[in-house]
Amino acid sequence: MKIQRGDSVVVTAGDQKGPAPHKVINVLDGGKRLVVEGINRVYKHVRRGHPRSPQGGRLQLEAPIDSSNVKLYCGSCNQAVRVGYRYTDDGAKERWCKTCSSSLGTVSPPKQRYAHKK
Repeated sequence: MKIQRGDSVVVTAGDQKGPAPHKVINVLDGGKRLVVEGINRVYKHVRRGHPRSPQGGRLQLEAPIDSSNVKLYCGSCNQAVRVGYRYTDDGAKERWCKTCSSSLGTVSPPKQRYAHKK
């Protein structure tokens, strides 16, 4: 799963595509579907007495989109990029930008078997 909750992504397909980054709110189905802030907003009609809306009416929510329609946003490149995985010298797994080779954060704690021997 290359995209995690809290990441900034750029929508690359659909009606709302553009260069502006948006925040990922939730990851569903093991990373296949994403709920992105401000993208794919839908109305949900609820009855009076519903826990989210006690007076009833229309709620505006973000619906999930497919993860193939977004790319991760790299802050150092300021663009949508492809992501790879690599191990650091201490054995921690990290995501990295394939455009500028900068780190996009660690994914797992350091493991001795993946540490580079000196």
